[in-house]
Amino acid sequence: APRYKTPQGKKPTAYLKELAYEGLAKRYQEITDEHKERLEYELKVIEDKGFSSYFLVVWDFVHYARTHGIPCSARGSACATLLGYCLEISDVDPLGYGLLFERFMDPERNEAPDIDMDICQTRRGEVIDYVRQKYGHVAQIITFGTLKAKQALRDVCRAMAVPLATADKIAKLVPNILNITIAGALEAEPELKKLYDEDEAIHEVIDVAQGLEGMPRHASVHAAGVVVADEPLENFLPLYKQANSQDFMTQYDGPTVDKIGLLKIDFLGLRTLSTLERARQLVSKNHGKDIKPDSVPLDDAQVLELFAAGHTKGVFQFESPGMRDLLMKLRPDRIQDLIAANALYRPGPMIMIDDFIERKHSGEWPKVHPIVDEILAETYGIMAYQEQVMQIVHRLGGISLGRALTLIKAISKKKNAVINKERKPFMAGALANGLDKGKATEIFDLILRFGGYGFNKAHSTRYAMVAYQTAYFKRHYPMEFMAALLTFEMGNTSKIVEYIEECQRMGIEVLPPDINKSDVDFTTSSETIRFGLAAIKGVGEKAVEEIIAARKPIGGFRSLFHFCQSVDLRVVNRAVIEALVKCGAFDSTGALRAPLLQVVSQAIERGASAAEDQRRGQGNLFASPEKEPSSQDDYANLPDVSWTESQMLAYEKATLGFYVTSHPLHAYSEQLRGLSTAGSQTLKEFNDGAEVIVGGMLSQVHYRVTKNGRRSGTKMALLTIEDLDGPMDAVIFSEELAQYAELIHAERMVFILGQISLRREVPSVRVTKVYPIEQGMEVLARSVVVHLANTPEGEELLPAVQKIVREYPGHCPLYFIVDTGQGYTVAIQASEEMKVQPSAAFCERMWALLGSGGLQIIGPNGPVGKAVGTKAAELSEGEVEEALAQNEG
Repeated sequence: APRYKTPQGKKPTAYLKELAYEGLAKRYQEITDEHKERLEYELKVIEDKGFSSYFLVVWDFVHYARTHGIPCSARGSACATLLGYCLEISDVDPLGYGLLFERFMDPERNEAPDIDMDICQTRRGEVIDYVRQKYGHVAQIITFGTLKAKQALRDVCRAMAVPLATADKIAKLVPNILNITIAGALEAEPELKKLYDEDEAIHEVIDVAQGLEGMPRHASVHAAGVVVADEPLENFLPLYKQANSQDFMTQYDGPTVDKIGLLKIDFLGLRTLSTLERARQLVSKNHGKDIKPDSVPLDDAQVLELFAAGHTKGVFQFESPGMRDLLMKLRPDRIQDLIAANALYRPGPMIMIDDFIERKHSGEWPKVHPIVDEILAETYGIMAYQEQVMQIVHRLGGISLGRALTLIKAISKKKNAVINKERKPFMAGALANGLDKGKATEIFDLILRFGGYGFNKAHSTRYAMVAYQTAYFKRHYPMEFMAALLTFEMGNTSKIVEYIEECQRMGIEVLPPDINKSDVDFTTSSETIRFGLAAIKGVGEKAVEEIIAARKPIGGFRSLFHFCQSVDLRVVNRAVIEALVKCGAFDSTGALRAPLLQVVSQAIERGASAAEDQRRGQGNLFASPEKEPSSQDDYANLPDVSWTESQMLAYEKATLGFYVTSHPLHAYSEQLRGLSTAGSQTLKEFNDGAEVIVGGMLSQVHYRVTKNGRRSGTKMALLTIEDLDGPMDAVIFSEELAQYAELIHAERMVFILGQISLRREVPSVRVTKVYPIEQGMEVLARSVVVHLANTPEGEELLPAVQKIVREYPGHCPLYFIVDTGQGYTVAIQASEEMKVQPSAAFCERMWALLGSGGLQIIGPNGPVGKAVGTKAAELSEGEVEEALAQNEG
């Protein structure tokens, strides 16, 4: 391990103690005997194990990070040490949260401590460079990517010269299910199985790919692991350097590095810390306040209410739908509830969530024993944390905390030999503490039943605090927080879309990109957020930096031509310029996008010519003394071309990931209003099991393997469907998914029929039928109304109406609403033989005959559009029936 060079020749142990007591005085206003005893105990254990210098090395680079404004803090078990808290390695008070030093370092075992660090993602490299420069012998740890199902198939296709189109087809037939194998894909996807059985070449590809599946494919850098030594690393292990990189990596992976005894530190770049730092900077700029995340009060009622309302999109570790549902049911009102929620929302402990929620709200739970009840009081009698189980075993059974940790790890891994070994001493200790044999057996059985579900409280506490800090900024400085969040998600279009929708829910306007107003990142201005240029697909950060640099001295670009004359076209290339035009970034210069896209080549040529003249020194030789030309001058001869709305929207979606000027659903707004019986804003008003029709666009489709189909690979899908007011959740199971597979994909506009499910706090729809939105009127309409006037002209139209109706027989009753011209209307129902199918073709022909106001489709929720110019325009299906009754005879 590397050695820290202490000042003035002090021994590492003495210097560590000096720093520890300085930190203790800073961390606590009042130092008690408990503080001193705990600190002395930890220092003694660390000294005896020879790890004092190691702690100084960690303190050293953390101190460097903090003094250079780089957010940095320990996570996991390292948060359980008071020494780490005093040295500012950790920001969690272990005494305040009941964290055990033994969870971090077992005094009875000679193992190196494991300190994992979270560091601001954007500045992580600075800290690693500091360690490299100071200690010299540093390498990042290698990791090996393995061949997953899709990649194995693609690689084998490439090696066997299978056409790219065929390879793409095979790979896309593998369901998007986490960790699915080729064998699982063959069972889950009938079309893939059919190709395997019928096509000899594909059969061979799949067989070969199955043999390679799971094998290492390539080497890459571990996300966090770094090795530090006090002499050249090649003395201990082989090193590896990637092409075009000066940094070394180990050729051994992380577990092997541990086995040969080298010091490994995890430097994890945590994006959330970068987001918090960016939000802090924006708050300082906009409000003149320096809000340090680690100093915010942890009992802010408004922040806790944000958690209780489930408004945690963008909040670290708390933004998944399941977690938001848990929060709305739990209604946390203290940081301890967030710590517990973070620990319980995991595959094993989830079985205890319902009990935890019920006990919190009732304030009652079964009592076991005074010691057990005291330890479990903060989690309402539930063993949520490993530390709680360790304390029970220690205090009731007299077993050391180190052995208690060994026991709970054995329970989670079902190591019966270790469990049986510890049962006897526990029983003996429990009897010595006054328990009878029956009660001692009952408690040990309780530990065996629930002890393995316990989570590391130290880790959960630190991450709950980070979550609270992000929620604090979201609640009190929403614009700055969302701008920071969007900035650090620029590489993830789906997240950008999700967080812009969240901005809309919060009432924050996100302005589209503008070549003269947008910066590299998302920025704030006048209570709005401006889209960052680097978030546009096809526009890299280097290009944006060149654009900003060129814009600054001239104050802005007056036109596309001026832009191409001002920027370095070697950096800002054609693809970048076309993406900027397509997304509307040049709209403010006064030209439409379609003609601008037509003259990109011309603008680039003019810009390249101007750059060449400037390089030759001819830039201003024949310059006119007249004023600068305007954008109108530049755009005087643009071609007369235009895009349809759908073309414009498609370009916006392709470059930004969302629609700016309009939405494809707007064309169907009247159908959505009349044919849907529920929407994103009304779904919560229905009872469980109620039948509903919802219409909109599928924005997200996530496939899952059903619980009963883990062997067969049977699929279900979780859907997000958006109407014009917001998103809704839906789920479609295997049988319906197979039936409507062609309609279930992102960007598809559909009507969904199903039942309301209130199993979660947020209602969802269990899908039973799916129809393309274009067929909505045809399959969902309840009746068809023809509006006529009581005039000779109106009477002359009847034979033509009758002819069209007979060509489109169907399920909808036909009504005539006749305007008498005397201030009232008469409703007449046609015979059963005149029932009609209101297809798109039928509607087009009727509108051509009667005009836009002559035909009206009545849906489950009322009229699909309005019959213009008639007094019966707003008649619903029920009102039509009422009119018929009134006019009978």
